[in-house]
Amino acid sequence: MLPLNHARQWRVASLVMILLVLVSALMPAIWFFDDKKSVLSWLDHADKWLHATTFMILSLWFAGQYRPRSYWRIAIGLMMFGLFIEFCQRLVSYRMADWADVGANTIGIIVGLLIALAGAGGWCLRVENWHAARQSRA
Repeated sequence: MLPLNHARQWRVASLVMILLVLVSALMPAIWFFDDKKSVLSWLDHADKWLHATTFMILSLWFAGQYRPRSYWRIAIGLMMFGLFIEFCQRLVSYRMADWADVGANTIGIIVGLLIALAGAGGWCLRVENWHAARQSRA
């Protein structure tokens, strides 16, 4: 982990994010439309984008707290989390496990870590430094 002054708070926020993703992945779908068939056909494609985007955000989140040499651990941990979500979805009657979701998760993880390697990694430390500088001026 990076030398963060508020590491405990970052960890708590990370746990909250992971739990929110898990809960939302296991919630029953709520339909606000009368024509479920047209919504479902649109959702087939949007679902994969949602998986990829969610795991890209998660990988960027964790890349903000860890050094680049730990990115492979982030990738493995998030891939395991994605598999766990699919396993849990298989256990409930109102959700479906899908290998394509695992693929979308993996693409999101790769894209997120590439963005982190391109310069977005370690953002938590920059946020803390910015906040500390702002507090010292006040």
